[in-house]
Amino acid sequence: MNAPAAELTEQTHRRGGGRLGRKALRSAPVTSFPTLVREIPTYQMVPDEAVELIHQESLAILEEVGCEFRDDEAIAMWKAAGGDVSETRVRIDRALLMDLVSKVPSEFTLNARNPERTVRVGGKNSVFVPMYGAPYVRDLDNNRRYGSLNDLNNFHKLAYMAPALHSSSSIICEPMEIAVPKRHLHIIHSALKHSDKPFMGIVTSKERAEDTMAMAGIVFGEEFVRENPVLVSITNCNSPLVWDATMLDAMKVYARHNQPLILAPFALCGASTSASAVGAVAQVNAEALAGVAFTQLLRPGSPQIYGQFMVTVDMKTGAPMGGTPEAAQMMYLMGALARKYKLPWRTSGFHVGSKLNDAQAGYESNMLMHAAILAGANYIWHSAGWLEAGLTCGYSKFATDCEQLVGWYKYAGGLAFDDFKEAMAAIREVGPQGHFLGTQHTLEHFESAFFMPTIMDFNSYEQWKAEGAKDHDTRGREKARNMLADYEEPKLDEGIAEGLKDFIAQREGSLPDSVS
Repeated sequence: MNAPAAELTEQTHRRGGGRLGRKALRSAPVTSFPTLVREIPTYQMVPDEAVELIHQESLAILEEVGCEFRDDEAIAMWKAAGGDVSETRVRIDRALLMDLVSKVPSEFTLNARNPERTVRVGGKNSVFVPMYGAPYVRDLDNNRRYGSLNDLNNFHKLAYMAPALHSSSSIICEPMEIAVPKRHLHIIHSALKHSDKPFMGIVTSKERAEDTMAMAGIVFGEEFVRENPVLVSITNCNSPLVWDATMLDAMKVYARHNQPLILAPFALCGASTSASAVGAVAQVNAEALAGVAFTQLLRPGSPQIYGQFMVTVDMKTGAPMGGTPEAAQMMYLMGALARKYKLPWRTSGFHVGSKLNDAQAGYESNMLMHAAILAGANYIWHSAGWLEAGLTCGYSKFATDCEQLVGWYKYAGGLAFDDFKEAMAAIREVGPQGHFLGTQHTLEHFESAFFMPTIMDFNSYEQWKAEGAKDHDTRGREKARNMLADYEEPKLDEGIAEGLKDFIAQREGSLPDSVS
């Protein structure tokens, strides 16, 4: 970086991007943009009265219907806090609920092992995070197959090299050749080894969450991770209105370690919610608030992220759809509710249903990312690689998404007027019938004035044909291949690297080769 990270971030934010911010965007080959600070207005689709109506109905759902917490310790904690408990059903008084929700900080710092990659979450800040959880990949030869550890390594490398990605996620694709009981160790090791950006945790069991925290402690220091967020983890409510034991176990591990969780109902709207966009939001909001509130029983004041995963289903087949207008509309509603509660919030960016990196994928991606940006999302997940409703991570899609994120970063950063005076002077210098290509202003700004993608093609037809008539998907795979060829590992300290290897070997020795 060309300035200390804190100074660079502060100045870039203060000047709405500005010349220093643009200089950062074109600095060293492997860098990260500072946290995106949105300098454009946040769009609210409905009036405040409509937001309040949804809010009140969500509170009524939790008071009258209640939410399942299928874990004995969670039930005991709700009883002690004053919840109305009947077996595993918890009805939560609105005053208790909102008191707990109010304890969550509106912003927090998410620390990276390289401090220059540390970001802020909440407020006007947004971060872009690649996808998570694909069993399949669409590879560099355009074949769809099961993911491998080598693929996961590659995606973590690509995430590290993409300047507009602020995190490496974790399970970008599943390393299917590794036994499930041991898989999490290699997933987290890959994220920590191949990138020095923030990462995400494992939530599939209490023990795997504890292993994640142990590995984070090796890298960051156990004392540091007791108080400072270094990773984000996802917990999904099973819509309608069930927080199950596995998710609650993960919550207990991470929240007690002061690590933020995304409390995000997994809603297939029309199937696990009513066939109504506003009805689905009222339900999902209730589910998310119940999860947020529970984290504050575990550790009051711990940072958390209000979230949602809301897709509509094809009412003819029941299949989940991607970038539909209703998904975008629901995103705007969730953003308005998050601002009401002063909570950091997560949504999905380039979440698509298309099987290929094609026109459908582009249309779907634009629909959702535009809504995410304008709705003021703080943690924009699934921002690189997502295909086929999350079943597949594509190399081409990953590379083209990362390029598009540079454009979205610039779009959301707003318009800077810092060179306006010089631009006006250039008009006077050139006068009528001239051109601006040789002016001092152009020479100083040509690299940064406009978004200049390299995968998208704007050449003449003749030049495009002479260069092989490659489509966008092909160019994306070539870009991914070239990025991987240029990758240089951000080395861990030798002692830390050995500590991770020793921990993995020790844990693998105690774990079975298959799930019993």
